[in-house]
Amino acid sequence: MFEQALPLLQSHFGYSSFRTGQEQAIQSVLTGNNSICVMPTGGGKSICYQIPALILPGTTIVVSPLISLMKDQVDALIQVGIPATFINSSLSFQEAYDRIQAAKQGEYKLLYIAPERLESPEFIEDLKYMEIPLIAVDEAHCISQWGHDFRPSYRHIQKMIQMMPQRPRVIALTATATPRVREDICNLLEIDERNTIITGFERENLSFSVIKGQDRLKYLLDYLKKNDKEAGIIYAATRKNVDILYERLRKENINVARYHAGMGDAERAREQERFLTDQASVMVATSAFGMGIDKSNIRYCIHLQLPKNMESYYQEAGRAGRDGLASECIVLYSPQDVQIQRFLIDQSSDRTRMTQELEKLQQMVDYCHTESCLQEFILHYFGEAETEPCGRCGNCTDERTSIDVTKEAQMVLSCVIRMGQRFGKNITAQVLTGSKNKKVTEMGFERLSTYGIMKDKSTKDVSDFIEFLISQDLLAIEQGTFPTIYVSPKGKEVLLGNQQVHRRETVQVKQVSKSDPLFEELREARKRIAEVEKVPPFVIFSDASLKDMCAKLPKTSEEMLNVSGVGEHKLQKYGLEFIQVIRAFLEENPNYQSELEPEPVAAKKPAKKAVTDSHLETLNLHQSQLSIQEIAEQRELAVSTVENHLLQCAQQGLAVDFTRLIPGEYIPLLEKAVEQAGRDRLKPIKDLLPDEVSYFMIKVYVYFLSKKK
Repeated sequence: MFEQALPLLQSHFGYSSFRTGQEQAIQSVLTGNNSICVMPTGGGKSICYQIPALILPGTTIVVSPLISLMKDQVDALIQVGIPATFINSSLSFQEAYDRIQAAKQGEYKLLYIAPERLESPEFIEDLKYMEIPLIAVDEAHCISQWGHDFRPSYRHIQKMIQMMPQRPRVIALTATATPRVREDICNLLEIDERNTIITGFERENLSFSVIKGQDRLKYLLDYLKKNDKEAGIIYAATRKNVDILYERLRKENINVARYHAGMGDAERAREQERFLTDQASVMVATSAFGMGIDKSNIRYCIHLQLPKNMESYYQEAGRAGRDGLASECIVLYSPQDVQIQRFLIDQSSDRTRMTQELEKLQQMVDYCHTESCLQEFILHYFGEAETEPCGRCGNCTDERTSIDVTKEAQMVLSCVIRMGQRFGKNITAQVLTGSKNKKVTEMGFERLSTYGIMKDKSTKDVSDFIEFLISQDLLAIEQGTFPTIYVSPKGKEVLLGNQQVHRRETVQVKQVSKSDPLFEELREARKRIAEVEKVPPFVIFSDASLKDMCAKLPKTSEEMLNVSGVGEHKLQKYGLEFIQVIRAFLEENPNYQSELEPEPVAAKKPAKKAVTDSHLETLNLHQSQLSIQEIAEQRELAVSTVENHLLQCAQQGLAVDFTRLIPGEYIPLLEKAVEQAGRDRLKPIKDLLPDEVSYFMIKVYVYFLSKKK
């Protein structure tokens, strides 16, 4: 059976070789073993059950915890020619019924379901009438009470398996399972631990950083402005934090969406869709967002507050860089975040897990304070012993110089003591800078010896410095209605002159990826196609595929098949559109050479002979009076590909009926727009026309004019 796997990977997914662990997992499944597969987020877990699903007879059931994951994965499978569907609470009764009936008829190779669906006896009964060779349990850590996201509904999976007439094989998949959780998964799903595939937890394309003692909002705004063309997620600890940051970013004219459990279902779905389709570049969210989000072109994940545990953090951070391209994961740490997370844990209804949760929180705090490699810290947490420093995280690459700030620290600590250690950082900073604020004078603080001793600095700078002292445990926070600061035992040692304080320079914001003019044009083309196809842009091609196009500059169908992520199915649907963008760009920029890194994958398969006269088949249907939409549906092509076929035919002097391609009422509008803007560039013409007049119509009209001359 396994000999079928690689050709299927090539033809459907456009890859010439399996990633680490995928081949071993597929082989294990096809041999008939129950297996557990532990791969980092973005490591290619879905291929481990999708390829076997194509090989085995019948329908593979995929248990998946979130609706968004199902929709994304089903969209992506349909795009590469694999029949798949999902059944969850987003469907009406009739829609779910129709899909179940189709599944009974064997119309799907993969059926995605939510674990809660298994609580329905009627649904279990329906499954008995399907041929089910394989059950894939995604996010399998949810089945374990020791996992960070235990879901009781996952416990129904084993009962379902036992009720099947023909017992299916099982593959459990997770990215964040400690040794204890892995053992639990194996026991509950009857997996022999010898059938464990672990590829390692390291994500070599991610760089981790912790920013301490700096103004978080200033750093964040600088970062977003410097990376404004990239997609990213900002996680906040509470709904209130999400709403405040969302409004602030909107005021800064940042294209932002938001997501938290306090919003209505329709609004959450709308905001998620805006982010997935690249209409919003930044998503501000609580941890309710993103589990299983398949958006591959997320370039950064920033945690505005401390995450509650390492499993949650690694899963949330791992949503960056799923396409294998360089991406950043940043925690903006402040000590008061620890108290927020303690409060959230304290509010948890499950008191039996509180000690365990507090231990996990402490390990997250330790991560933020370590001066060793951050990636190594994560790997050790998940049970990997033999590791080396990654050489790319914030700690490994930190070349900032340190300056002695002991004197300034003593000024602040002394002032805190003289103020009675019962005030917050803002008023403390005002006293130190000699502010004449009403509250300062009312409290008589202007009579203190420390009043104004740092008047050469701004209140903001001193407030940032106090934040730094908190991050170094020299000042501590007393939580209450209004948090106050006091000098810690470690801070008292500084006051006594027994310990020095050094502060590194401010961490400078960097650009997560290089800009490239061809990449931007390909990204625009992808967005146009995605809007017509009504799918997220990353489903058409990943950023990694677009960057590989920039590196390889394919100008023929054969060359396009050499691009990572381009299989025969997608070549037929979209290849011509992207080839034409590349050809046009190279005509205008003959000396172009991409500075982007090519896609880091194994050597690509030898190009198969591509269909080179596909446009002639489109022409035949056009001459049979079919509309562009009808041709696209009949040939299972994108509308944009059909349009490009017709333009290609026209350029070859073949008989294309232009009068059927542009509605008559738009001709005068086109004539006037071309007269005003000229015909050298399409965008100025488009700006003068109503939205209904497409770029294709403009191209046809301009071409028609050129032939008349």
